[in-house]
Amino acid sequence: MNTTKKIQSALISVFSKEGLEPIVRKLHSQNVILYSTGGTEDFIKNLDIPVIPVEDVTSYPSILGGRVKTLHPKVFGGILNRQDNESDVQQMEEFNIPQIDLVIVDLYPFEKTVASGASEADIIEKIDIGGISLIRAAAKNFKDTVIVASVDQYGLLLDLITDQDGATTLEDRKLLATKAFHVSSHYDTAIFNYFNTDETIYKQSIANGQVLRYGENPHQKGFFFGDFDAMFKKLHGKELSYNNLLDVDAAVNLINEFKNDGPTLAILKHNNACGLATRSTISDAYEVALACDPTSAFGGVLISNTKIDVKTATEINKLFCEVVIAPEYDTEAITILQEKKNRIILVQNEVVLPQKQVRSCLNGILVQERNNITDNKEDLRTVTITAPSEQEVLDLIFASKICKNTKSNTIVFAKNGTLIASGTGQTSRVDALLQAIEKANNFHFDLHGAVMASDAFFPFPDCVEIAKKAGITAVIQPGGSIKDELSINYCNENKLAMVFTGTRHFKH
Repeated sequence: MNTTKKIQSALISVFSKEGLEPIVRKLHSQNVILYSTGGTEDFIKNLDIPVIPVEDVTSYPSILGGRVKTLHPKVFGGILNRQDNESDVQQMEEFNIPQIDLVIVDLYPFEKTVASGASEADIIEKIDIGGISLIRAAAKNFKDTVIVASVDQYGLLLDLITDQDGATTLEDRKLLATKAFHVSSHYDTAIFNYFNTDETIYKQSIANGQVLRYGENPHQKGFFFGDFDAMFKKLHGKELSYNNLLDVDAAVNLINEFKNDGPTLAILKHNNACGLATRSTISDAYEVALACDPTSAFGGVLISNTKIDVKTATEINKLFCEVVIAPEYDTEAITILQEKKNRIILVQNEVVLPQKQVRSCLNGILVQERNNITDNKEDLRTVTITAPSEQEVLDLIFASKICKNTKSNTIVFAKNGTLIASGTGQTSRVDALLQAIEKANNFHFDLHGAVMASDAFFPFPDCVEIAKKAGITAVIQPGGSIKDELSINYCNENKLAMVFTGTRHFKH
């Protein structure tokens, strides 16, 4: 059976007229009968192209301030009738319903109106009723009807009617119906989320997905759904991979902890910091951060909280690294970093991150609020006889910021605004501590006078005992164990300072 159909009539009712003119002219040249409403009707008339007002079909004018224009059986009958159904054909003749082969709709810009900070009254008026109904009706009847549901699809339609002389195949119509249902579901999700206050209901629709080279491994497909261009301006380098994006996400979350601090540079590998330092200049910060663990820095992601200058870029260029991120660069610094053709160079924009974090779990998803608490001086409660010095307080907060953004179980050592070592992702806190000590020793760091941060409480005094023997002089932890006193007593007996924050920072 031949499923190719020639478009002989079209209903056009759109918000955005951009890109519409060549479609209208092409349809007119193909002798297609045009129906329209309101501003779209005026647009077509101004092109000196014949158009039939919808109200001439329905015998009803646009009413209620334009809220009701197309909602009529003669419109929806023309869209929804089944052309191979004898009863439908008879009723079309009986009620003098015109056939509508093509529907072109572009919905009121609800999301843009919300984002603009408009009043609730203005936002409500941008909830499209007629348009969304036309889309669903035409998409449902894709067997006979062509639906174009967004200005983004104008180009596709123009190509089809140009290349196929106004005809469409069933596959064409089904593809456009699929796109139409995406438009309608995305639109309804945006409206629901505007109204929704029930946190036990989660709906999300992201329209701008992109195909990645692969997932974590070459045999896995990978996709990113989000607005990468809103967050970054990409200056150079290859396409980002799934793993690159995970590392970039970890880097952004980490550097945000230091956005109001002095020049700070972090080096990350597999989502964890392997080097981080705050100094008076970004070049000094990079030099010290690299010295934290130059082995792990190979192939890592670098991120700065300030402009990268020529001196820093010159040193970074000596290192093989996948990604460099900064809020800005000296012009010459960009030229230097571009010498490695695959190195990805990103300018980080000021963007508010989503306040909900989502991950797949079993046959569903887990959703949680973003961890927006950053430990600061006012949060610290000294629980030992020995109080931390002013420098130790600064280092404790510094270490806590890194600890919060490191995989649990974790221990972080810091000294003079420098990450000394960390133990990450271990099954016990003691193992994390021993790993950190071993790493510090491997790179010949002196732990005497360093501080220690833990992402969760110590159930026993073994960690503070091991830390004290390694040279640690101050500890930051959330507290909350029923055996906190055991750790506190050991610290008091051994003149070790310890502060509680009251906030756990697990990161699984």
